[in-house]
Amino acid sequence: MNVDNANDIAHTIDPRKRIVISAILLISDFICLMSQTMMVTALPVIQSDMHQAMTTVQWLTTGYTLLIGIVTPLAANLYEKFTNRQVFLGTIGIFTAGTLLGCVAQNFWMLLLARLIQAAAGGILMSFQMTTMVTIFPPEKRGTIMGISSLVVAFGPAIGPTLAGFILSGLGWRYLFILILPVMVIILGIGAFIFPNYSQPREIKIDMLSVTMSLLGSGLALASLTVMQTQFAMGIGMLVVGGILVALFVRRQLHLADPMLKVSIFKVQSFRLMTLIGIAAFMVLLGTEQMVSIFAQDVTHLTSMQAGMVLLPGAALNAITAAIVGRLYDEFGPKQLVLGGTILMLFGTFPFVMIKATMPVWLMTTAYAVRMIGNALVFSPVMSEAFKDLAPLEVSHATALNNALRQVFGSVSVTLLIVISEIPHSFVVGMRCSMWVTLILTALVLILFVRYLNVKNIVKNLLTY
Repeated sequence: MNVDNANDIAHTIDPRKRIVISAILLISDFICLMSQTMMVTALPVIQSDMHQAMTTVQWLTTGYTLLIGIVTPLAANLYEKFTNRQVFLGTIGIFTAGTLLGCVAQNFWMLLLARLIQAAAGGILMSFQMTTMVTIFPPEKRGTIMGISSLVVAFGPAIGPTLAGFILSGLGWRYLFILILPVMVIILGIGAFIFPNYSQPREIKIDMLSVTMSLLGSGLALASLTVMQTQFAMGIGMLVVGGILVALFVRRQLHLADPMLKVSIFKVQSFRLMTLIGIAAFMVLLGTEQMVSIFAQDVTHLTSMQAGMVLLPGAALNAITAAIVGRLYDEFGPKQLVLGGTILMLFGTFPFVMIKATMPVWLMTTAYAVRMIGNALVFSPVMSEAFKDLAPLEVSHATALNNALRQVFGSVSVTLLIVISEIPHSFVVGMRCSMWVTLILTALVLILFVRYLNVKNIVKNLLTY
């Protein structure tokens, strides 16, 4: 859809209907984002209830994140192949079906399937929300609506673990699905009556071979980390096969006229370095969130609600910082923000690499909050820097590539840290080991950003000369 067509649509939609559509989209997106992190505080409860190892149960979070990363690049193809109304009703219907399955799941594998169905719909819906909001609002109002959208994107994942903790304190884990189900049914019903159609589908071919290679390759590589604990040879075999499939996927994208992911954009150095920094920061965020919640419940013996409260200050401060850091970036640039944020992340990590079973709850809460503030200072500026040297036509492809890689590696982080934490006989020692990994990732953020600054200075000096 071109800009002129989008502007025409924005001026023909009734303002009241526009507000209702926006509310439906934002609520739907909020629920999808919140669902992504709600399982963080529920894993120990589900582990006990279903008698599964933590390395198995963690797939409820890593599988969700991984699948979002895989389906996100498909969103653009679906927008072109189907009408916007079909995409919305289809994704909401699929997410609702996954939620219903979660309500009645009788075993772990049914529950995992429910989460994967939710993720498949959620990954598409998150992209659809942003595209639709830009389309239905005129240019002079898009800044305000994008600000509201950014707040939802930041607050949804932030509140998920804490809200789940409150629910689990008085109700079972099934209510994480039961309480969402009627909301999604209402959204589906309202959308069926009022959601307009303003797009014309066209015949395009979705490259299912790329989808299959991406799904199998990343899934096998991620699962191998868990399998290696008990069957090392099989785990290595899965890792090798998964790696080969991912390599073939990348090679195929380089030769397709209309690739699922335009990986050639990685040749742009600023995009490559900033994307790697964003991936590392996201891995630290997701991995730490999961590990702190498990430690708080299994070692400190806090309830699910109390564990959620440990995460709440950090989540709230992360969302608040993310809301204002864009203005700071416009005024000061990325240097002070990213360097300052990385230093805060390093300081917040030290209490965790020396963690003991007797660690005070206030120290755990404070250290986590410091890390989350630092993460917000790093994440938004590097995402802005990643796109600054790209041509306008490359931005949509770069966004899909950036989002996909971030989600896939975020799922790797959670799996890797949980696997590492279970290698020693003591979970406390395992927690320290996993936090050392996050310290290394944070140091990598600093190294890559310093390299980026040096490259910028060299280019600037050459241009001046």
